[in-house]
Amino acid sequence: MTTANETVPAGSYAHTNTLEGVYYGPKCVETALPKLLDTLGAKRALIVTGKSLRNKTGIVEKIENILKKYNAFGATFSEIGEHTPEAGIENGVSKFREVDADIIVSVGGGSPVDASKAIIFRLQQQRAQETSGKELEFLRQIAIPTTLSAADYTCSAGYTNKQGDKVAISHQQLTPAGIILDAELTLSTPEQLWLSTGVRALDHAVESLYRPGVPLPIKRLCHAAIADLFRFLVLSKKDSEDLVARQRLQVASWMSLWPRRIEKPSSLGLSHTLGHKLGATYGIPHGITSCLTLAPVVDLQAEIASQEDKEYLAESLLYLREASTGTVDGDVKKLSYMISSLVQELGLQRTLSQYGVPKADIEQIAVRAVGQEDEELLSKVKIILESIY
Repeated sequence: MTTANETVPAGSYAHTNTLEGVYYGPKCVETALPKLLDTLGAKRALIVTGKSLRNKTGIVEKIENILKKYNAFGATFSEIGEHTPEAGIENGVSKFREVDADIIVSVGGGSPVDASKAIIFRLQQQRAQETSGKELEFLRQIAIPTTLSAADYTCSAGYTNKQGDKVAISHQQLTPAGIILDAELTLSTPEQLWLSTGVRALDHAVESLYRPGVPLPIKRLCHAAIADLFRFLVLSKKDSEDLVARQRLQVASWMSLWPRRIEKPSSLGLSHTLGHKLGATYGIPHGITSCLTLAPVVDLQAEIASQEDKEYLAESLLYLREASTGTVDGDVKKLSYMISSLVQELGLQRTLSQYGVPKADIEQIAVRAVGQEDEELLSKVKIILESIY
């Protein structure tokens, strides 16, 4: 064994300074939520969630009752739709002020979490104007996710503006202050949403192996996340009541996008970039966009990624306890095939045509994703989009 041809690792890591705690385990919400409220000194919470979760399950009522027990319930705001429309954010800001809340408790998937970040961001702008630019501490969010999208671990958020375009916001202080992973609260999550957001978490983990600026220890966490997501998504599909599988998946989702402090958002991997161009524009859920794009994008990495990045991807087979093909490129292609097979086994195989994407739009989607400067890459991305049409 020799390291003669390997790159010497170099990088940095800083933990996010907003996160007061991540709690995990069935029923942990009953003790974790009061503990976080106390730690943060919060007195009145606005619950931010979606209509389905509020009207079709008892989860939101359960959170309301915990807050009421500690005299910390302000109101529940449930106007958050898929892809986080701007109108919901504006109304959420008004509701927060109306009930004189001092913290948000988000309940649900990525949309309520991102909406809460956007609400806090707008409130911060308003408060700065009201105090003549005086710097104030950001308001805080406690996230209680019921999907595996992992929006809870980042300082950025996306919402859909009134023109239908995706808008990104980012600030170090927007990362939730507390995260509660209670597997029991996920039991009523629809199967497609649960499993597809699990593939979204897999997308985070896999693309972090070749995204720029991801430190080595996090890449190792991503390898572990990949192994657990492959194993426990299949088990969760077989038995939706399996709390061990659901709890392990929530922890794997956490590992797929480990919280860290970054000076500026790093560039997205190609699968994520394509997902953002497809999601809001054509009404495709983000979990499903990952089911569409991740496998072919990984296959492309065998052609375009650096040797170092390809080796990180190839090492995934070791964590998946799969034999090497004998070459790094072959191993990357094998990982792509395994992702495709997993998506099929989970019953999540889809096409762009099923979502009404016009074939004539393929070139424009590719241009919006990678630009026109690199004609060879643009051509390869068009081939990917045609392959999933």
